Parts: sequence; C-alpha cells; structure tokens
Amino acid sequence: MTTPSFLRPLLLAVALSAAVAGCATTGPRSTSVVAPYSDKTELTGRLTINFSRDGKKESMTGKYDWQQDKENVNVSLTSPLGQMIAVIKVTPHSATLTQGDKAPPQTAPNVDALTQKALGWTLPVSGLRYWLQGYATDSDGKPFTASPANDTVITRDGWKLEYVDWQDEKAAVPKPKLIYATRLALGQAVDDMNIRIFIDAPDR
Repeated sequence: MTTPSFLRPLLLAVALSAAVAGCATTGPRSTSVVAPYSDKTELTGRLTINFSRDGKKESMTGKYDWQQDKENVNVSLTSPLGQMIAVIKVTPHSATLTQGDKAPPQTAPNVDALTQKALGWTLPVSGLRYWLQGYATDSDGKPFTASPANDTVITRDGWKLEYVDWQDEKAAVPKPKLIYATRLALGQAVDDMNIRIFIDAPDR
C-alpha cells in the first residue's frame, strides 16, 4: 500500500521530533527514574499517528530508524511494507528532507523551520531527541525525568506525554518502550493529533 503524499509530511514531522498497542503492567510500580540521557543513541521502532483533518479522522503507521549524536540526527522512515518514505538529516546549521519518491530535497535552517515549510505549521519536532529517552521540559520550564511511577507530563510546547510501557520497569534504570504524545489544535490543517511511539528493545 502506497502512503498518500499528503500524509507523508505528518510521518516525517513526527520522525523529526524523533516515536501499537501495549498492555499496562500490573502490580507495584518501580520508582527508578529512566536511564541517563545519552547524546549518542540509535533506536528503531514504529509509530502510529491518529489525527483529525477537516473534521475527518485519519490514521497512518510507519517504521523509523533513529540515529543521533551530540550535534546531528539522522532518521529513515519507511512504510509498514518497507517502502522508503523519507530520509531526514539534521545538523547544527540545517535540516534536510529527502522523500522516497525522488522529489527534490527540502532544506531549512533548522528542524522546526523544515516542518513549517513541509506542513504549513510548526511542530515541536526537536523534542523527540529527548522524549524518546524519557526527558522533557514541562509547562513551567522545569526539567522532567520520566519513571514508571512518574510517567506523565505536559511539555512547554503543549504536548501531553504519557510513558505507557517500559522495556523493563523493574530495571535499575528502565528505558521507555511505548510513548503516547497528544496535542489539540495544532493548526488549521490538523485539528488534533495523537502519536503512539513504539521503541524496540535494544540488542543484547
């Protein structure tokens, strides 16, 4: 199944920020905070976007390959059938989007400007660099560190993050497995959006 062209930027924006079902665990909740933040990390997983567009409910699913170091982020995004949708490269000086259909690359000074250019409104895409590892800045501008016992926050950008499941919540330093990100009234083109980000277990 081919991803509709008008939906591709939505997947791209989420991948740039950054990441379906999962059963909530039962029993005692660990109080351990998430693993320490790392500038350099590689993650894979899948994401599902549910949103309203002109009053109509839409849904889209994709797979991502996320690589970051202290200064750069590279993201490859594919359809569920393995079709390349896009490659995104973010450096301290620019952000570039190359779509799988060989359309000319789009470039902007930063990742937020790139989503504005691609979508017509700005998403806080730079946040996923931190959200995927369990870190955020809350609505009061204070640092937030997730844990199985403290798993919800409203970010400074107005997103509600819920850390729904963990790779191993009993670990000394648990890592996120499933994140819900919800935002209402993103702009005229999209009324609301719910993103479910699955993070694959790291290779052992």
